[in-house]
Amino acid sequence: MAIIKLTPSCKDYLWGGSRLRTDFGIKSDLDPLAEAWVLSCHPDGPSYLPDGTTLAAYLAAHPGCLGTDCDKFEQFPILTKFIDAKNNLSIQVHPSNDYALKNEHQYGKTEMWYVLDCEPGAYLYYGFDHEISKAEFEERIKNNTLTQVLNAVPVHKGDCFFIPSGTLHAICKGIVIAEVQQNSNVTYRVYDYGRVGADGKPRALHVAKALDVTLRTPPVKHDFGEHLAQCEYFTVDARKGAFADAVDEKSFVSLLITEGEGTLTCGGEAVSVKKGDSYFLPANSGSYTVQGSCQTLVTRV
Repeated sequence: MAIIKLTPSCKDYLWGGSRLRTDFGIKSDLDPLAEAWVLSCHPDGPSYLPDGTTLAAYLAAHPGCLGTDCDKFEQFPILTKFIDAKNNLSIQVHPSNDYALKNEHQYGKTEMWYVLDCEPGAYLYYGFDHEISKAEFEERIKNNTLTQVLNAVPVHKGDCFFIPSGTLHAICKGIVIAEVQQNSNVTYRVYDYGRVGADGKPRALHVAKALDVTLRTPPVKHDFGEHLAQCEYFTVDARKGAFADAVDEKSFVSLLITEGEGTLTCGGEAVSVKKGDSYFLPANSGSYTVQGSCQTLVTRV
């Protein structure tokens, strides 16, 4: 099986909308539909093969299909999501591996965002606009003035942001994003606009831990050359229209169709693909081609 189509687990977080269903063809009855975990082995939201098997179960039954570059990882290294922010997400931060393993017994999170669409005037928060002290950070959280010192960045379709662990951030309303991240679900909320959850209670904040891990500085600029983003856990590229490539023995390849439609061919198989589809190609699958008008987010280790 050279081409594996994945079905996501979905999340109904209160800030979500409906565009993943209407614009990306994600099949879910959740309302709101906030996230679709389109490449995931995380127990909080696995991806599924057509026969109902989880991706994690498939990988366990097929040693080597992740590729040799994944041998160093104790677990599947990547989690990829579609995110529809109809409203603001909380201002939050993710810890480093060392801190998360010690305090949460799972890995930290470095991630990247690729803006698929956004409303006019949309923006997001990405680090601070100047360096502040830990005392000022804590005081601004208490008196609800934190956003005054955050780096608010206007966004446009096709923008990309690399967010190392420790970077304070928030996707704000009117943005649809593809997120590629470490395989982790650890988030420390710092500010949540006073919202209440489904239980009627204010959503939990994690201020003490956020104070421990947040880098209180402007974001560092990154140059990944021809790639959208690259780190120990993932390398991500955006491809427009038809292209050909190969899956070698070093890494699997994830193909996420972000626009249009076309045909994916690999290992003697050919399948029709469309916006919102997620495909997994095991390591050593050989040459593959994508034909048609589609745009594709290509991720490997």
